[in-house]
Amino acid sequence: MLWLIMAVLSAVFAGITSILVKCGVKTTDSDVVTALRTVVVLLFSWIMVFVVGSAGGITQVSTRSLTFLILSGFATGASWICYFRALSMGDVNKVVPVDKSSTVLSVLLAIILFGETHNLAVKLGSTLLLGVGILMMVEHKQAEQHENSSKWILYAVLGAVFAALTSILAKVGIEGVESNLGTAIRTGVVLIMSWAIVFMKGKQHQVSKVNRQEMLFIALSGIATGASWLCYYYAIQNGIVSVVVPIDKMSILVTVLFSYIVFKEKLSRRAAIGLLLMLVGTVIMAVWG
Repeated sequence: MLWLIMAVLSAVFAGITSILVKCGVKTTDSDVVTALRTVVVLLFSWIMVFVVGSAGGITQVSTRSLTFLILSGFATGASWICYFRALSMGDVNKVVPVDKSSTVLSVLLAIILFGETHNLAVKLGSTLLLGVGILMMVEHKQAEQHENSSKWILYAVLGAVFAALTSILAKVGIEGVESNLGTAIRTGVVLIMSWAIVFMKGKQHQVSKVNRQEMLFIALSGIATGASWLCYYYAIQNGIVSVVVPIDKMSILVTVLFSYIVFKEKLSRRAAIGLLLMLVGTVIMAVWG
């Protein structure tokens, strides 16, 4: 059950990533943040490829796997861009639950496309708990806050949709491909996409203006993301998608804890109950799904 342990580690690293990114987008444009941290993730990914000795396998990747890995990379890039834009606008405790709604879509797609119907009633029931929990955690800001207070919702929802597509495309693309190598290939696609957006929007001049402290947090978030991805795609490759995805999305526990410690963002009673429902649904999925 190593894939289960890797899914949990993926959640831990992903939870830390959200906090580090929030620290790195205080004054830095979200598109620039995405592009910079992708450089770190790519370096981290290829270092792991050479450490495990799978670099030679790149010539053996089938056209089908490469196609789906590239599509997964594009979906990941789109998800990141939307997610970090949402983080730059809204509170971590508001944005992250919406992002985690990709869990529901991922599970349903895994059941439909991959036939993961074992203990179907348990999976559907757990997914329902996750959905209800997510809805309870999403709270509207007070009207007196800044005019962008509601715009983060659109970006967070789009980020969730692309994140769900990422999991499904990656599951297909990583078949027969060493997980570290698969991660490195798709990260290369994300890198190209993120920097293309930076140049298309004329934001490349902002890179040299990023202050050292925020650059440090951006780099650390890239390392955390790289670690999360390596664990996640190992779990996806060797485990059950409809179980791995909910576990990975429980990174919200880590995020909520650190957002309270770092940003003093407190959960309301309703949000706390929603988080509990998400936790219960995830545990049921992991144990009996």
